[in-house]
Amino acid sequence: MPANHFNTHCPDWAEALLNGFSQIFFQRHPLCGLLCLLAILLTAPVLFAGALLGGVAGLLTAQRRNYAKADRQAGLFSYNGVLLGLLLSLYFPWSPLLPPLILAAGGLSAMLTQQWLKHVYRSRAIPAYTSPFVALSWVLLMFAEPFAPAASVDLNTTNLLAAEMRGFGQVMFLDHPLAGALIASGLLLADRRAFCWALLASAIGLGSSLLHHETSAALLGLGGYNAVLAALAFSAQRQNPWLPLLAIVLALLVTPLFAALGLATLTAPFILACWLIRAGIQMLGKASLAHESCAHEENHPRLR
Repeated sequence: MPANHFNTHCPDWAEALLNGFSQIFFQRHPLCGLLCLLAILLTAPVLFAGALLGGVAGLLTAQRRNYAKADRQAGLFSYNGVLLGLLLSLYFPWSPLLPPLILAAGGLSAMLTQQWLKHVYRSRAIPAYTSPFVALSWVLLMFAEPFAPAASVDLNTTNLLAAEMRGFGQVMFLDHPLAGALIASGLLLADRRAFCWALLASAIGLGSSLLHHETSAALLGLGGYNAVLAALAFSAQRQNPWLPLLAIVLALLVTPLFAALGLATLTAPFILACWLIRAGIQMLGKASLAHESCAHEENHPRLR
């Protein structure tokens, strides 16, 4: 069923919430979001309620505070809340205190996103990506119990193929190949170009981890998910098709930095890689503009 046909039968609040799930992967596509939701429900049902609570908290906060409807419908105030709900459900046992904590974290992430969006719209600043999720998670994880190490996975052809899909699922803390396959299917429906870049990024991340003798992490998809996000962040750059590849490589290079600092990796490597690339693009653009202005002093650059 085409996405636009799906939208005509989808209430505004449901479309906004589903777009929040798809925005984790840089898509505005309710069917992609629905497949992401199904990936959680079918492979990690204990995380399902937390993901929904986090997404709803972000959306309701945006509505109550009258943030731009276009941004709400695009899911921009929900995706950080979804990730926070997943993380809190994974690291903290369910108790009467957990739902209010997820709601508070999801609402706060929406407020942080709004402040960043105002700055972006005003001065063309670098996007926030999942930085509200990462910043709040680093604080919250200070109160979490140490997470038990995952069981090792044997290196064989089946597990290598599964690891390719796990690179998609680990973006949302899902280590089941079915979760990755559902998310990959959603990306394929939403944007074939983005899907191809994400597939390549997951393979590169897997290969990089294996080359560094991190076999268990590689086969669980932990080496690929930041590369997947980095590739998706620049997958629409048709004029500069090398940018996604640069983002993949840079995300993999900066990943060890966070472990060295004693911080949870989460999606921080992807954020740092994208910020560095966008900062570099802005600096090159300003340098080019200054050079042109010196060469043609009579033609002053227009402000856009």
